[in-house]
Amino acid sequence: MIEAVFWDFGGVFTASPFHAVRPYSASLGIDHDELLDLVFGPYHLDTDHPWHRLERGEGSLEAAMGAAVAAAKARSIAFDPRAFFGAIRDEIDRSIVVDTVRDLRAAGVRNCIITNNAKEFADGWRKLVPVELFDDVVDSSAVGMRKPNPAIYELALARLEVRNPSATVFLDDFEPNVVAARALGMHGILVEHPVPAMAELRGLAGLGG
Repeated sequence: MIEAVFWDFGGVFTASPFHAVRPYSASLGIDHDELLDLVFGPYHLDTDHPWHRLERGEGSLEAAMGAAVAAAKARSIAFDPRAFFGAIRDEIDRSIVVDTVRDLRAAGVRNCIITNNAKEFADGWRKLVPVELFDDVVDSSAVGMRKPNPAIYELALARLEVRNPSATVFLDDFEPNVVAARALGMHGILVEHPVPAMAELRGLAGLGG
């Protein structure tokens, strides 16, 4: 019996920043992983990288982007933050994801967003998803911790008063975040495309269709 589902935001309800910017990395003439490293640093770790500080609410977007531009310049890469963020889009229809949240809610399953995000994006990203469907939102920049730190998952579980992690599911487009959730006993689903991910979730939750 699934009691609660925990959702990543970017990459699940919207285009993945880890995948959608491949054309932009190609336009710069660099490897995709190099671009991600310039902006996000070692994202599978929780460090003092400017982007990690940003997501923990310890730094500003301006500082994080300034560091990325400086690191790119040192490698003779003409990185443009506006072009980077503008490239985070794709043509995938993700309406099935919101429909699944609604079906889970109707079945009595609680839902919570766990997002690594920046304070500067707080108003904008909430307009892209019907937040009223969720019982809670755990925003890294508000709580001072970020995935894959186990503490942010434990906080989300506590806030929803879920005592048994095995009665929960966590979805994310970044595999190390999913691995961290599984290590706590949660069911983990890596979202590479919404259709198979929602099918897997519905199966776990006992939903038809």
